[in-house]
Amino acid sequence: MTALADRLATVLADVLAVDAEPDGALTVRHDGTLASLRVVAIAEALELVSLTQILGWDLPLTKKLRERAAEQAALSQLGTVTLVEKDAESADVMLRYNFPGSGLTDDALRTLVLLVLAKGVDIRDVLNA
Repeated sequence: MTALADRLATVLADVLAVDAEPDGALTVRHDGTLASLRVVAIAEALELVSLTQILGWDLPLTKKLRERAAEQAALSQLGTVTLVEKDAESADVMLRYNFPGSGLTDDALRTLVLLVLAKGVDIRDVLNA
């Protein structure tokens, strides 16, 4: 793992269950959701944190789900909401957010990740309403 990934694991472990995966990713659980975080080097001294949060697995693919996912995608300022059609009857919904992690303090890093995860939970709740 990179130094930023190690820091990310440490600061998140104070507030979330964190599992370090063999490929360097971190898996976290937040309020019934599952998320994967990866640190990607973009350039020298610039590392990007890539967060993917699963908001729903195998959801019934209905017009209502499509409309709510599109609405949340348009409203979201903390990431991109993606509806992935698995087949004619089911879909997964994810929230993806990438941000530069280099230079952030531990508190800022933790706070930003928690804000994104909380937004994902809010979106999940709208999708399931």
